[in-house]
Amino acid sequence: MELPPSRFPAARAAAAAVGYLRYLRGGPGRGLELRELRRARRQDIDGVGHKYHLELELEDVLDKDRTVNCTAEVLYHLGSKNSAPDVQVTVQGELRSTEEADKEFYNWIRSLEKELVAENIPDSHGNIPPELEPIHLLAWVASGYVIWQNSTENTKFHLAQVKHVKQVKRSDEDLQFDFVVLLHEMVSQRHTLPWNVTSHFPYSIRILKCCSLSSKQLICLNLCTFFSLTLSHPIVSKCRIFP
Repeated sequence: MELPPSRFPAARAAAAAVGYLRYLRGGPGRGLELRELRRARRQDIDGVGHKYHLELELEDVLDKDRTVNCTAEVLYHLGSKNSAPDVQVTVQGELRSTEEADKEFYNWIRSLEKELVAENIPDSHGNIPPELEPIHLLAWVASGYVIWQNSTENTKFHLAQVKHVKQVKRSDEDLQFDFVVLLHEMVSQRHTLPWNVTSHFPYSIRILKCCSLSSKQLICLNLCTFFSLTLSHPIVSKCRIFP
């Protein structure tokens, strides 16, 4: 069944697909976001669930003049509120290389005399200091995993703000950050906070723990995320948002 791209079911499936792709292909030097949902179709699979077939146009927030097209399939399983949707994404074309940007970020963090501490990214006016943009994009990566894992046909999550970030002192050469972030669930208008992200730089991610304490509009989340030079894609253990 064809769906108008502007309809909520299509937009929610697209948010899950973009979250999944951010988690897989994002990093401190790349921030993927949806420019346009061009086409959406829903397939009802008896005894299985609803599969959304999507055609998306994506842009990199660091290079808005360059876009890539992708197709995605998002399968929501029937009667399963606690399992992540199955997502398959195919990028048509090449994403911009981030190797130099990643190295620049790594060297900048390593050159600081004290561990980095920042809060409110973006600020109340929507501004992000240029030097903190990679930190913000690291939060995009981990929140992409949370969005994918917790998406349903009735939810649409969005990373609203990094409330606080602190670099953790380490005895090795890896980079580690603890984040407190605010997620916004756009359907129920519920906000979730905070969760902690521990990151080794760059690119593979392991989310070790996620726990929550809910109180009406607020949910606490704790996550650990690891980056490794030796792995080509993120590795993640269990994480769940508790309603």
